[in-house]
Amino acid sequence: MTTYDYQTVSLAVNELQKRGYTVDFNLDENLEAFENGKYNADDFKIVEVHRYEGNSDPGDEAIVYAIESTDGIKGILVSGYGISAGRRAQSLLSKLVVKPESNT
Repeated sequence: MTTYDYQTVSLAVNELQKRGYTVDFNLDENLEAFENGKYNADDFKIVEVHRYEGNSDPGDEAIVYAIESTDGIKGILVSGYGISAGRRAQSLLSKLVVKPESNT
């Protein structure tokens, strides 16, 4: 299994984009597409999670999610966690499952 370790949120986002994760699930229209049934959350899985903690400011805490669909849509969702987590992002994430690791 390949493991990726990115030092910053921006590096994680840039590298994921290079690997084909081009849909920005942070955009309102993409979140609305899930809320309005354009996308079926059952067809998406979280395939990578990268968590970052600020050195001194809890407001610097973030999580980067790499998300894939069964039909090839690949995107990124960046969210705070704890008190700084956005409600809409958390609503979307609560509908997604983490892809189990493969032993191949």
